[in-house]
Amino acid sequence: MDRIEGQIEERGYWGSKAEFLLAVAGNVVGLGNVWRFPYLCYKYGGGAFLIPYLVFVFTCGVPLFLLETAMGQYTQEGGITCWHRLCPLAEGIGYAGQLILLYSCMYYIIILAWALFYLVFSFSSQLPWASCDNTWNTDDCINLVAKNLTLNRTMLINSTPAATEFWERRVLSLSGGIEEIGKINWEILLCLIAMWIICYFCIWKGVKSTGKVVYFTATFPYVMLLVLLIRGLTLPGALQGVVFYLYPEPARLSDPQVWLEAGAQILFSYSVSVGTLTVLASYNKYNNNCYRDSLWLCLLNSCTSFVAGFAVFSVLGFMAQEQGVPIAEVAESGPGLAFIAYPQAVAMMPLPQFWAVCFFIMIILLGLDTQFVSMEAVMTSVMDLFPMILRRPGRRECFLLLFCLTCFLGQFIMVTEGGMYVFQLFDYYACNGACVLFLSVFESLAMGWIFGAERMFDIIEDMTKSRPNYMFMLCWKYLTPLVSLMSFVCSLVEYTPLTFNRWYVYPDWAYALGWLLALSSIVLVPGWALGQMFARKGSLKQRWSHLCSPDKELPLTCKQRAEMKKSVFTTEMEDLVRTDTDEHENGH
Repeated sequence: MDRIEGQIEERGYWGSKAEFLLAVAGNVVGLGNVWRFPYLCYKYGGGAFLIPYLVFVFTCGVPLFLLETAMGQYTQEGGITCWHRLCPLAEGIGYAGQLILLYSCMYYIIILAWALFYLVFSFSSQLPWASCDNTWNTDDCINLVAKNLTLNRTMLINSTPAATEFWERRVLSLSGGIEEIGKINWEILLCLIAMWIICYFCIWKGVKSTGKVVYFTATFPYVMLLVLLIRGLTLPGALQGVVFYLYPEPARLSDPQVWLEAGAQILFSYSVSVGTLTVLASYNKYNNNCYRDSLWLCLLNSCTSFVAGFAVFSVLGFMAQEQGVPIAEVAESGPGLAFIAYPQAVAMMPLPQFWAVCFFIMIILLGLDTQFVSMEAVMTSVMDLFPMILRRPGRRECFLLLFCLTCFLGQFIMVTEGGMYVFQLFDYYACNGACVLFLSVFESLAMGWIFGAERMFDIIEDMTKSRPNYMFMLCWKYLTPLVSLMSFVCSLVEYTPLTFNRWYVYPDWAYALGWLLALSSIVLVPGWALGQMFARKGSLKQRWSHLCSPDKELPLTCKQRAEMKKSVFTTEMEDLVRTDTDEHENGH
């Protein structure tokens, strides 16, 4: 037994505090900050959108961020086994979170493949999305970069910009629908293979390699963002774009959709409820100040989102002025911003190749550390589940290779002509806000009520030597589950079926597949709890008590040790008094 134990590798820790902070920052500061938050802000009331955004920051985002970070640091376990040790009844939350991460690993990296494809073309003498003289262009193509072009609304409606044709006809080779999968796009496939190889070597040695890679991947996007921000603000029309981004419309606050979007943005942006933060914090030493770390990282995330809006909308303002159209007609979100609107705007600037290279390097690096940290979260969680098998020399590298190949084969369909339709299905259903909101409801209930918010406060105080603000206890027990539940119900009521490009409606079987992907993670939470209740022996009360009790091998806090000493001292004194009494009686 000793010989076998000797072969099991140490779990390890971060090489330094900076590695942990950069890894978390790289994970939480991703593409959503650049291509989703600014668009949501403009669409849902400008500056007024910051009100629901901040409400969710303080009631859900920061409390859950601190809770998950503390859970990982305290248990030194991954996203599944930490629940087994703290609250076995809620272990399904861990499995559900890992399933959502698996889905995101399968589709998120496609974005990086597209960005790499654009980056390669950014070195061309003329940007291919800046002209209509290419083999893939149609007769309806319009070159918005041409200075001598006189645009009118009819011409814009009846034509397709060169950037849109490059995206749909050259990059995606878009088919008529999900029913028409078509042939494989080999160039995108090669880009995808390149991104998987990069991700593999970023994390193949665990925190030893991840901790070193994040020094570059987490910091360099900020350099690129700063460069693009300065350039954007110096363009003509930039002020018009910024005003459009932040102009407040308080009337929009009565729309439930505004609050729903704000909640979903916070949960995704902060990477809560899926176990990533738990895994990253599990490589910290026990006495790391996770309370202070959490507050600073949350502040960094929200500030990055806000600043990115200036970089995006200053450029869109310039683009709108150049074309002589309202900003609403050039504003996009998601892939539309990164691969149509922004490249189109860049093509209108002097030195377009340089700005295109800067932009796509930023997109790749922002997405890259989110991708490989998600992969690391799944890897660590599974390895902690089977440490005797997977934590042997060489096993991690082999298991990671198997994981990468499985995800790669699963996403093969996404690099076909109908792949974009499958990509949207994963994005809209498998990893949507409702799934994460559902997990956050039960996560806060399990830790706030079953494990105990007071106990978690004592643990954080023991680890950090500072007691958190009482507001966090209030959130874990009442506000977070209540706000998350209301948002979850709203998301179901406000549900609208997925469409593509505002015109393509998916077939019924595709919607059924989408709901299957969404429900696959949701049903794991009650399914696991009920399964364990039936599988255990004893009375219903005994089973419930056992599944709600934390592991007795968990580290003891100073308060618990003091109570144990007091209990032992009291027991010894009672025994001593009882012995003296017995001797006295026997003496008589």
